[in-house]
Amino acid sequence: MRRWLAALLFLLAPASAAAEGDPWWGKDKALHFGASAVLASGGYAVGALLWEEPGAALASGAALGLGAGVAKELLDLAGMGHPSWKDLAWDVAGTGAGLLVAWTIHQLVAPPPLEPVVVGARSLSLRLSF
Repeated sequence: MRRWLAALLFLLAPASAAAEGDPWWGKDKALHFGASAVLASGGYAVGALLWEEPGAALASGAALGLGAGVAKELLDLAGMGHPSWKDLAWDVAGTGAGLLVAWTIHQLVAPPPLEPVVVGARSLSLRLSF
């Protein structure tokens, strides 16, 4: 257990030292927020085309938005940049905003589900897609 704690402190030490030059409202934070919002809303749109359940579309958007943010921070942690918990926080906020916008638009423009028509003892359902 002590080894894991020591390794965690070792990994976080450069990030905390760099945090002084990493303001919450820096230019790169807007890029993290915007890119995550665009990726999450796009992932939601693709998920909505593939699945009827909004939960699956939300999950696909969240996976794309957060996955890209986490991948970027892992690359930074591997030495290809400057890792930042603040960047990751803005990725999470952007993903949430993108999902909210995409879900709201979907609710406004999606046609209501068709109700099955009962004919005698059998049920007939028709769904049109364009």
